[in-house]
Amino acid sequence: MTDNTSPKIALVTGASRGLGAALAEELAKTHHVVAVGRTTGALEELDDRIQAAGGQATLAPMDITNVDAMAQLCRSIHDRWGALDLWAHTAVHAAPLTPAAHLDAKDWAKSVACNVTATGQLIPFIAPLLGETGTAVFFDDAQAGEKFFGSYGATKSAQIALARSWQTETVRTGPQVYILTPAPMPTATRARFFPGEDRKPLADPRAEAQRLLKDIT
Repeated sequence: MTDNTSPKIALVTGASRGLGAALAEELAKTHHVVAVGRTTGALEELDDRIQAAGGQATLAPMDITNVDAMAQLCRSIHDRWGALDLWAHTAVHAAPLTPAAHLDAKDWAKSVACNVTATGQLIPFIAPLLGETGTAVFFDDAQAGEKFFGSYGATKSAQIALARSWQTETVRTGPQVYILTPAPMPTATRARFFPGEDRKPLADPRAEAQRLLKDIT
């Protein structure tokens, strides 16, 4: 296990861009961040920003749907630090908007694999690392059930349902499981859903990351 001089360790899945990157930067002020994402270049840019601010990160460029890679990452975290203090799960597949009667089979499969199956695999991997005192954070989205949001909405809802079950199960034993709802932000995911939207009224991801993290401290 980590000793009293060891840093707190935070795992951010989906850290390449958007809210995940903003959370990683904010957490790096107080934690060593393990940043997971599919885009190596974006992770390297994140690492540059974290280092420039005096923080430290370990980059893990991988797809969360690769169960063997994620199992090895969790084993590596255990071997190096012994435990995790916090897990923020922001990774998501945002399928293009389409009527439910015209769902694309490949997009549906990707949505299920990333948003549901991977979450169901990661929780058993990460729960032992969090132990009784760690914290897990999931992020809800109000788009579920709206027209054209079938693939994204259904699978995001399933992910949150799983998180809520875990949250209820761990009330007495830990870890603490939080389900937070971010304000709309000018992320690449939202731009795919709402092209041409006026982005000025949307919340800044860095400010939103600060607000959300205050809710769990």
